[in-house]
Amino acid sequence: MLHNHSAHTSRETRAYLTSVPNRFEFIFTPKHGSWLNLLESFFGKLARTLLRGIRVASKQELRTRIELYLKEVNEEPAVFKWKYKLEALATESGALP
Repeated sequence: MLHNHSAHTSRETRAYLTSVPNRFEFIFTPKHGSWLNLLESFFGKLARTLLRGIRVASKQELRTRIELYLKEVNEEPAVFKWKYKLEALATESGALP
């Protein structure tokens, strides 16, 4: 899933995508999909604080490290106050019943 950032639709991106046909399916988020930026930020932070520069001996070790990170993050969750009404988003995007 992608938000509507220009880097995702640039000439360079489109040229690359034509070089690897059928490898990716792009789904663009609605304009009010700002909550997805929170997910992108979360995974970016995970990559910077946990994954950058590490070496693991197995997939299980990597999984264990990620699960420990998630456990520690969930011990003190950050509260996010949503500003949009679900009904308004459903009407605008047509995505929800």
